[in-house]
Amino acid sequence: MSDAQLRDSEDGEAVGLRKIIHVDMDAFFASVEQRDNPELRGKPVAVGGSGGRGVVAAASYEARKFGVKSAMPSVTAKRLCPDLIFVKHRFDAYKEASRQIRAVFEHHTPHVEPLSLDEAYLDVTEDRFGIGSATRIAELIRQEIRAKTQLTASAGVSYNKFLAKLASDQNKPDGMCIIRPGQGADFVAGLPIRRFHGVGPKAEEKMKRLGIETGADLAAKDIEFLRANFGSFSDYLYRAARGIDLRPVRAHRIRKSVGGERTFSDDISSGAQLRETLENTIDYVWDSIERTKARGRTVTLKMKFTDFQNMTRSKSVSHWIETKEEFGRLSRELLEEALPLPMPIRLMGLTLSNLDHGDAEDAPQKDDAQLSLL
Repeated sequence: MSDAQLRDSEDGEAVGLRKIIHVDMDAFFASVEQRDNPELRGKPVAVGGSGGRGVVAAASYEARKFGVKSAMPSVTAKRLCPDLIFVKHRFDAYKEASRQIRAVFEHHTPHVEPLSLDEAYLDVTEDRFGIGSATRIAELIRQEIRAKTQLTASAGVSYNKFLAKLASDQNKPDGMCIIRPGQGADFVAGLPIRRFHGVGPKAEEKMKRLGIETGADLAAKDIEFLRANFGSFSDYLYRAARGIDLRPVRAHRIRKSVGGERTFSDDISSGAQLRETLENTIDYVWDSIERTKARGRTVTLKMKFTDFQNMTRSKSVSHWIETKEEFGRLSRELLEEALPLPMPIRLMGLTLSNLDHGDAEDAPQKDDAQLSLL
């Protein structure tokens, strides 16, 4: 059965082939720093703290060549790249660049689903100007972003969100990839399993022990095998291995929570790394809270361990949480109460819920935006 013949699991409406673009900015935070400070251009740059307890929040492509990655301890990054230049994050600058980029998206389609400050899905099945070609629209968007922000973006074009996101990563930086109808399953078959969203180092290791190294290997396993070994993760893996994704682009769903989470390139366990990552998450999530004009009463900390089990801790108060200071204090208390952890984690997230929206129509639809660079 093809993706076009499947039905949407949420609302039961028939799902046909869509024209989906996934736009992902290239090393966004680090690129903004290099744009605004000419002395940093062409040099290895890391956004984050350089001290003994610091963690890399984002790395330029020059730094990535040395193996520097987000969530890496700063001391490790400095050891890999002795010439690495650390800069402190400037959320106001990133937010302003993100606002300009979002305006470019909405110039072409109202159907924009932001995932974070630096990436979004766009449904251009019907575009504002009747261009009709998703490939052409993606080219125009990349050109307009460069002209307005002096930053580069990579784009993936396909008929569903899963494939579009894979495609946007295929020719980075400053590239584009198109996966046309009928090509999805073959494209996925040739990918290493690590390229699948949500498959971290530990999951990759487990899959390799089970003889799964590529998308083709995964597609060869039946759903019973996957459920026995991967639990609730199995349905996603089964569909992904076949290039199937039923999710529509949702632009205007009112949130039940405002949050952010990220999956780490390497599992982390030390208290110092966890605290630094939490501080970055507090900054990002509070920016989203301010942007959506939302107030809430409950803060929730989520951590996923290397065995895929989740731990969540929540704190509720009787009044609206209206300051970053209080949101941060409650978040830190939740982490301290959870330490020491029984094993390393592969994901951390924060949400504010029990919301009262000051302006619900402006709230982006995604409840838990992925923190791709923090």
